[in-house]
Amino acid sequence: MELMKTRRNVFFLLIFSAFVTSSCVNTRQATYFNGVNDGTVIDNIPVPEQVIQKNDLLSIAVSSLSADASAPFNSPNYAAQVPGATNNITSGYLVNANGEIQFPFLGNIKAEGLTKEQLKNDIIKKILAQELLKDPILNIRFLNFRVTVLGEVKNPTVINVPSEKISLLEAIGLAGDLTLYARRDNVLVIREEAGKKVVKRIDLNSNELLNSPYYYLRSNDVVYAEPNKAGVAASNRSQQWVPAVLSGLSLVTIILDRIIK
Repeated sequence: MELMKTRRNVFFLLIFSAFVTSSCVNTRQATYFNGVNDGTVIDNIPVPEQVIQKNDLLSIAVSSLSADASAPFNSPNYAAQVPGATNNITSGYLVNANGEIQFPFLGNIKAEGLTKEQLKNDIIKKILAQELLKDPILNIRFLNFRVTVLGEVKNPTVINVPSEKISLLEAIGLAGDLTLYARRDNVLVIREEAGKKVVKRIDLNSNELLNSPYYYLRSNDVVYAEPNKAGVAASNRSQQWVPAVLSGLSLVTIILDRIIK
């Protein structure tokens, strides 16, 4: 009976030792904003105004003094599945390969490169010029505003953002937070600007993030959390030592069994 207890204790001790050896991480690497003192940070970061791009899906709602006259303008010509959306199919106006949308009565309207406000003003001018509605009101929203979070996070995911406003920290939180093996001083934000991919490295240990133009994310931004050296080393050790540890545990079990007999 005593030998059985000894065998069990040795077994669990070996497992615990292997776990501790493979999972040591500097606690300083697992915290945000190291060295940031108490104080007030002036919030002077404007929420980036999204520029319409090809393949964007827009919601354009039109209203006026006459509900019947406005109704034909609220018949989107495209339906698509938007990742993360509540409904599987979402209707809207698709910005085509020419950077245009097809709008009722007005035909093709250039949308690429414009902000929502600029497109709204352009459509209103065209409606008034053709006397299609009196005092029209337009509301334009992005239906495909989303960001992607990958790498050393608990739940890599694509996040749909109905409010069209999300910070880097919120996106990381919605992905389940960074793992213990993520580099908090080197988080990548990949953004498309003027047809080019721009890569920015963000240090979450610095209070400079709070004033960074990358504090708020834009639609289609990709956030990538790199693994730190401890994570890479732990992964390599696991691949190399786990089979050896399991073999060793099996050998110890066999020896103890023979001793008991």
